[in-house]
This record gives sequence, structure tokens and C-alpha cells, in this order.
Amino acid sequence: MILPIVSYGHRVLRKKCDPIKASYPKLEALIDTMWKTLAMADGCGLAAPQVNLPIRLFLVDSKIVYDVMDDATRANYFDGDEGIHEVFINAAITEESEEVWKDREGCLSIPSMTEPVERPWRITLNYYDRNFNKHTRTFSGLTARMIQHEYDHTEGVLYIDYLTAERRKVLKPKLEKAKRGEVRVKYPMKFVK
Repeated sequence: MILPIVSYGHRVLRKKCDPIKASYPKLEALIDTMWKTLAMADGCGLAAPQVNLPIRLFLVDSKIVYDVMDDATRANYFDGDEGIHEVFINAAITEESEEVWKDREGCLSIPSMTEPVERPWRITLNYYDRNFNKHTRTFSGLTARMIQHEYDHTEGVLYIDYLTAERRKVLKPKLEKAKRGEVRVKYPMKFVK
């Protein structure tokens, strides 16, 4: 089963999500379905609010990106790791580096556009994995960027919120098209009418 991804403008994307417990109904099935949905969309991250669930759960697959980069490109985006394929439950960022970097980001809920966003190079966070084992780990580079992007979804924040007011004004027509479903995607979406 593939879940429809909600489009920009849907109220769930602006909700601060609720933590969940290991007893959350059908959690394993939900995680498996989210991975299938992410694969169908050719994405590298997916948060529960994007599939209309206001819970603190997201997936990140930076390994898929690492695997297609050449060594020179990897050196700019990865800091000694080879990417991850990980589930994050009830994540909390506890530390951010002062070192920041800017790179383009896109979002499955805002198709057909990318924008440069500045983020910390390195973050530390506490989270539970899919088996509800607790972890405290530090991530850097592109993996940290992907985690921050998906984590933001659980906080009701979108990457476009980091853009200047002037840039958001310029993008408004594109955002309205995304909201109404006037964009082509190869994955099922739920649009705001």
C-alpha cells in the first residue's frame, strides 16, 4: 500500500506533532508503508505529517544519495559516514554546530521546486528507532540536513519558512499551484482544494 502525500497548504503540515509510544497502533505496518511510499516517490525523507498523521515519526535515507555520488562529490556532502537508512521516533535535537552551510532543498509536499536553505553542518539528537531502542547520535553533512528537514515537519515547519519574506512572495504563485495540485508528480498526493 502507498499513502498519499499531503500538499503544501494542508493544515497537518503546520501542526506540532505529538510523541508516540511503542504501543502506537500498527506502528510496524505504518513504518513499512511509509518506506514504500518514500520509494515510490523517489524521495530521501518522509515525515508522518506528510501522510496526514500528526505524530513524531520520520524516515531518512541518505544512503541512497551517497550511493549515486562520485567520491569527489561525497567529500563535500558526507563527513566520514556512508549515509543512513533510519527511522526516527520522538526525535529531539539537543545540539547544533555553529558551522553552517547552504544547499538546495526540496519537499515531496511542495513538488517542482527547490530553494537554498542554511542549516547547521552537525547536529546531535535523541530518538527512538523502529524497535523503540533509544539513541543519542551525532550526524553531519547531508545526513544532518535531511534529518533537520524531516524533524522540522514534526515541528510544523517547512523549509520555505527559512527563506526571506521577499523570496516567499516571489514563490507564492508556485506554492499556490502546488496547493491546488497543478503540478505533475508520479506519486499519489492529497491536494488542498
